[in-house]
Amino acid sequence: MASVAFIGLGNMGGPMAANLIKAGHQVKVFDLNPAAVEALMAQGAGSGACAQEIAKDADVVVSMLPAGKHVRGLYLGTESAKGLIDVVKAGCLLIDCSTIDAASARTVAEAAAANGLEFIDAPVSGGTAGAAAGTLTFICGGTDKAFEAAKVVLSNMGANIFHAGGPGAGQVAKICNNMLLSVLMVGTSEALSLGIDHGLDPKVLSDIMKVSSGGNWTLEKYNPCPGVMENVPSSKGYQGGFMVDLMVKDLGLSQEAALGSQSSTPMGALARSLYVSHARGGNGKLDFSSIFEHFAKGE
Repeated sequence: MASVAFIGLGNMGGPMAANLIKAGHQVKVFDLNPAAVEALMAQGAGSGACAQEIAKDADVVVSMLPAGKHVRGLYLGTESAKGLIDVVKAGCLLIDCSTIDAASARTVAEAAAANGLEFIDAPVSGGTAGAAAGTLTFICGGTDKAFEAAKVVLSNMGANIFHAGGPGAGQVAKICNNMLLSVLMVGTSEALSLGIDHGLDPKVLSDIMKVSSGGNWTLEKYNPCPGVMENVPSSKGYQGGFMVDLMVKDLGLSQEAALGSQSSTPMGALARSLYVSHARGGNGKLDFSSIFEHFAKGE
């Protein structure tokens, strides 16, 4: 069992840290939200006054933060705080599970390597339910050595662990996946809305499409039409799950990456435009499957 410093206890990070505690690791946590820290302490975690304090003696650091600037600040330092790469002990493994731009991940990995440390970008897929159940998918970028070491800890939080390539590769694979997911969700939503507008029962239509050539993950696991599937956000007022604002962020990353490589992503660009419009309509905190309402209500 490892000594783990876990930084970032939001909707995803909190349950992930809890699973490390359940697995028997010695976990110390830090977050700017005191309530999030207290919730993990009640489950057996230690804490500290800052990220640097809990990380200095850790075998492994795991971070789950909102954006690239936060990850760079944590590991590389800011005007007011040292970066973790200058604080942790020799041999400490650095794992960032945030979804950020690949350039930031590569920058941190290069700085860590210059200090003799291994850094791996390991963004996740599986949502809050997967985080709680410990069934997340980790999409990793880093050296072979870092990946093998990271699997020991990641296996306590997820069911599928992939090595996509070198530093930054995990981030590229993650944004490709989420871009495709957004396109599938938009297409499924407009197809269901078309059927409803012509008097079809959305559950019957979903059952037909699931086993036909239009079948996809959103129909099988995450139907966007309220009342069709139990225990998904669409049947809970679009609460929980993966927020529209986060999908907008990921689609922005996908389009930045497309510009950098001169890749053609017209469907991804259209999906981003639709989700931005949906967010501006006051839906940013709803689950991303709420894009169904964009079509169902004729917005």
